[in-house]
Amino acid sequence: MHPRDQTIFALSSGRAPSAIAVVRISGPQAGLALTTLAGKLPAPRQASRRLLRDGAGQPIDDAVVLWFPGPASATGEDVAEFHVHGGRAVLAALLAAISVIPNTRAAEPGEFTRRAFENGKLDLTEAEGLDDLIHADTDRQRRQALRQLQGLLGDRARDWRERIIEASALIEAGIDFSDEGDVPAELRAPAVQAIKALHDEIAEVLAAQGHAERLREGLVVAIAGEPNVGKSTLMNQLARREVAIVSPYAGTTRDVIEVQLDLDGYPVTVIDTAGIRETDDPVEQEGVRRARARAEDADLVLWLVEAEQAVDPSAMRSPRTSDEGDPSNGPVWIVRNKIDLSEGVVPRAEFGISASRGDGVPDLVDALVKFASEFFGATEGALVTRARQRDLLVRTSESLRRSLDLVEDGEELAAEELRAAAYALGRLLGRVDVEDVLGAIFQKFCIGK
Repeated sequence: MHPRDQTIFALSSGRAPSAIAVVRISGPQAGLALTTLAGKLPAPRQASRRLLRDGAGQPIDDAVVLWFPGPASATGEDVAEFHVHGGRAVLAALLAAISVIPNTRAAEPGEFTRRAFENGKLDLTEAEGLDDLIHADTDRQRRQALRQLQGLLGDRARDWRERIIEASALIEAGIDFSDEGDVPAELRAPAVQAIKALHDEIAEVLAAQGHAERLREGLVVAIAGEPNVGKSTLMNQLARREVAIVSPYAGTTRDVIEVQLDLDGYPVTVIDTAGIRETDDPVEQEGVRRARARAEDADLVLWLVEAEQAVDPSAMRSPRTSDEGDPSNGPVWIVRNKIDLSEGVVPRAEFGISASRGDGVPDLVDALVKFASEFFGATEGALVTRARQRDLLVRTSESLRRSLDLVEDGEELAAEELRAAAYALGRLLGRVDVEDVLGAIFQKFCIGK
């Protein structure tokens, strides 16, 4: 039997022990499994309380069971759910009892969702949205993923594809009636108008996305500077817990330390880097090298100096400049630490803080939130959240543009470009030739989803 024809099962809730655990079964043997363990099938989509027994008649647990006959189920197949007490022994007994039913096996990561995709319950953009929703750490990530799961991009892509096919039909009809005088021109005009409108719509979507794709990974902020200026202390202030070692001795931080923050719903990764200085210690040299590399790639660098310390432009250049001399993507903010020990005035364009006491840190956090808001842009209506999606929309747009350029020279070439555009949107939805990307997408899901 092909693996896709087998019945799969998995724990679909949190790791044991827990108050309640949910075990799902999907496939042709789901009804048999439910009957074997619960005695009889409950009414579809109605929760029923049953005493579960294994094949030998031994009781497993007092549980709630549900029955979702296909195709009206999450996967499009017959689906059964067991809501049991979440103890390890209960789950072990239940999973063992299911596993002895013929043609059943443990599910692979993402296999439930993949079956839902293959049975037309959701398209590939919605599956990606579900993956993002599972891994969302902040409220803004959650909202963006939920919009994708609800078909925000998929619905638009299906509409675009249908309109491309309609325009293509007009172009190809003109080819068929090429010997009928004015007929090709009459058919070409509405097709060209439709193609222009489609190209403008997709181009507008691509232009308006900003950094919406980056919302999935988050903003990267590097804390850099010379040794012993308070980088680790600032890191602990931002994290509101001790994540970095604070010491008066230079060179304490030897590696890159990261912490994930939720700043007003924006995901931010803050990096505490080793103090950048010349040193003969090979271990510290490696820490400095890593600090330079991470700061180069950061979206924003907080360059920390002491309150009255002169800022050395040549020292600042290192963390934000590659070996070839190309500047990094992110700006550099000068943050003056230990203002509680100084009577100097902090320049308007800089930030003054006391990392040990917390003075000025709220203002720095507010500035980080504002920077994140501007960096991510207007993501509330974002359609494109992955590089794969953007790449295929770019291909679609380019094919539409080429079809407009070619339509006057020959309908055959224009029609071929329209087919390429429709094909790219089909790949976006996962309906044509996407086997190469399915494994990469679904293997990132957790087992049971």
